[in-house]
Amino acid sequence: MAAPEFPRADFMRAALRLARKGVGRTSPNPAVGAVAVRAGRVVGKGFHRAAGQPHAEVEALRDAGKAARGADLYVTLEPCVHHGRTGPCTDAILDAGIARVAYAMEDPNPKVSGAGAKRLREAGLSVHGGLLSEQARELNRGYCRWIVSGKPFVTLKLAVSLDGQIAAAGGDSRWITGEKARGAVHRMRSEADAVLVGGETVRRDDPLLTARLPGARNPKRLVLTARPAALVRKRVCREPGGELLVACPSGVPRRETEAIRKLGARILPLPSRGGKIRAADLLAALGAEGITSLLVEGGGRTAGWLAAEGAVDRYVVFVAPLLLGEGVRAMTGWMCRAPGSGTRLAFTSVRRVGPDIMLIAEPAT
Repeated sequence: MAAPEFPRADFMRAALRLARKGVGRTSPNPAVGAVAVRAGRVVGKGFHRAAGQPHAEVEALRDAGKAARGADLYVTLEPCVHHGRTGPCTDAILDAGIARVAYAMEDPNPKVSGAGAKRLREAGLSVHGGLLSEQARELNRGYCRWIVSGKPFVTLKLAVSLDGQIAAAGGDSRWITGEKARGAVHRMRSEADAVLVGGETVRRDDPLLTARLPGARNPKRLVLTARPAALVRKRVCREPGGELLVACPSGVPRRETEAIRKLGARILPLPSRGGKIRAADLLAALGAEGITSLLVEGGGRTAGWLAAEGAVDRYVVFVAPLLLGEGVRAMTGWMCRAPGSGTRLAFTSVRRVGPDIMLIAEPAT
């Protein structure tokens, strides 16, 4: 009897669907899914639910039980071979009697990279890497950035009118885009470790920065400001949501930080020169907090600052079929003398979201 086809993309896609359940919930660990397959049938499923909890391979093997012996294991990330909060997944795979392993992407963690696959091959298992690797890497773009650089993957979200304004001349921005676009933003929040806005945006718009969808988790809420005391009466300080972090120049007087600290906020003092913070210092501080993915939602000064310093990895722009004329620009505080000196991007996705258009672009390579 011929051996079952191996590897099969449909089983890896099933593992990727499981992995997606953990996106935004596992940091600083990656989101990983796994399925155990025997005689062409899935006998075990699992995904990594949170840091410190069993890895996806262990969950799938437990689910499979005795059926794991002689089975194939599909996992979206190379199995780990080192001791962390949990034991090596390679040991669990060998103990379960798995015969063949297919993984989507190699783990960029220097402690694992290539070593997990090598350990399994040396033990006599058939191992195949790289099946649907791009899809797996997209799920874990934050982890992939953080594990090698110590900094989060930064996504800048903008909601603009067709003529490029994020608010009307009086400052009102509710609502430029439609309900479906706003729902997409809430999903983006639920999948991010933290969401960032500038202090001016909090003072003007009084946002909650929560993910208001059924079953969604709230990200950490991060406000960048030199005037933390001005936030104390705002909803971000007074209403429930993810942990509140306030990043400010290290020289800010204690009286500015004490009141907001009493409300439960945590202060992240950052080095500054002349009151100005470098984007690299902010991202390094967030990386030290275990934040692997950062969603930036405004305002114009914050967006312009990050773009000017080359700190944005992905731009997600919702464009509404609306004209506002004079208004509030999407980015302020920097300029280019000629088109040739601008930051060149490449579109990676263009699609309709209700009445609006969602554009995704990344720095051109």
